[in-house]
Formats: sequence, structure tokens, C-alpha cells
Amino acid sequence: MHRIRSGDAEIAYAVLGDGPPLVLLHPFPAHHELWIPAAQALATRYRVILPDLRGHGESEIGEGPATMEKHANDLARVLDDADVGRAVFGGVSIGGYILFEFWRRYRGRIAGLVLSCTRAQADSAEGRAGRLKTADDVLERGAEPFIESMIPRVFSETTLTMRPDLVEQARRMMLKMSPADIAQVQRGMAERLDSIPTLATISVPTLLVMGEEDTFAPFADGELMRQHISGSQLKLIPKAGHFAVWEEPEAVGKLLRRFVDSCH
Repeated sequence: MHRIRSGDAEIAYAVLGDGPPLVLLHPFPAHHELWIPAAQALATRYRVILPDLRGHGESEIGEGPATMEKHANDLARVLDDADVGRAVFGGVSIGGYILFEFWRRYRGRIAGLVLSCTRAQADSAEGRAGRLKTADDVLERGAEPFIESMIPRVFSETTLTMRPDLVEQARRMMLKMSPADIAQVQRGMAERLDSIPTLATISVPTLLVMGEEDTFAPFADGELMRQHISGSQLKLIPKAGHFAVWEEPEAVGKLLRRFVDSCH
């Protein structure tokens, strides 16, 4: 793992393969390893950069809520450290939220976008209140009850039934987050802007990848992004939930490989 300082936090990132740069952002509450199985199909041809987002994996949380602005600035620091000017970027869930903010701040560095299992709209008042309550609860009760409550929500029924090994490996990843990490990441997501107005400004090739059984970011959220991002393509991953890149890495890897090839 490479390590850098970004503002008030140490940020860690891994690199696989060699070639043109591709940067992949994992979902909350996992870390960079969630991308590794899908990235195998890409690392033979590309230099795949896999950050641990602030508060996840081996990256520190810093002070206060982990806002999208902080995450976007962390990402710019990772690129500088890795000597990357412009790259194709992929992001799952919170990774997508961060890429909307990164586009607003650093669009000249983006050659293409993959937005997976994410949504452009901000939280509703109810959603925001739920995140803030979760932040308080996790500080009081610890990380484990929260992680256990997330498991059935991030995976498809197929994965939960047929692939207990995948579920268990993801559980271990998720348990790397401390209660303080979870709380400040949730607070940061609660503050995020509505990115629907941003969609029409996206002018690079864009691939949207959604999980058929994703309840957090259903297909309709992908369709909304497709309607607003000119020329974007929308693909559905069968039998996959919110962690589609982990559940169906071969299918996602092939889609990404074709798309990234087309960006070069």
C-alpha cells in the first residue's frame, strides 16, 4: 500500500498492473479489496489505482464529517502522488457520490466515468435523519450491529443464499471500520449535494452499471442518470445487489474492460 497525507488524514492506496491509469473507488463500508476480483480483467492492460477512501480500510478519517469535498481532494492527492494527470474513473455507491464532486472540481482529470450502484440525488430529509441517527447509534452500540444490519441490504438474495464465502469476506472488510469511521462517513454522506444538475454537464464517455437486485440504488436511479448524461450507456448485472462488482466480478470486469478500451 502507498500512503500519503491529504489534509488531516493519511490516505492509503494500492496499484495493480501497468499501462494507462484507471482509478476505482469502492463502496461504503468496504475498502479497496472489494474491487480486486473485477480488476483482474483490467490489470493485464491498465494501471489500476485502488484507494481506500477516507475512514475506510487503512485510510484515516481525519477530523469531523468525511464530506464529498474532502474525499474529492483526497483523490486529487492520490493522483498527484501516483503521477496521474488524467484517468478513467469508476465508483460504486459513495464512490459515485465522490466522482460527482470530483467532476465539479477536477473535471479536466477525467477521461471517462463508470458509475455503479449509485445515485445522483441527495438524501431526502428522512434519509438524512436516518444517517445521522445511524452515526449516533454506532458510537453508542459499536460497529458490529450496524455491519450485520447492512449485510442483507448490500447483497442479492442469490449471493446471500449461494455464496456465503463472498458474504463472509465482505463482512471482514466492513468490520475494519471503527464506530468513529462509520459515524463520520455517514455524516459526510448526509451533507452531500444533489448531483442531478451536474449530470447534464458530464461530457466524457460514461458507463452506468446497476445491480438487478440493488435496493439502495435501484434500476430507476440508473435510468435517471442515463436520461441526463448525454451518450451514456446503462447495463444491468443479473442476480447482483448493491455490491455487484464483488458479487459478479467477471461480468463487471468484462463490461469495464470493453468500456475502458473504448476510452483510449
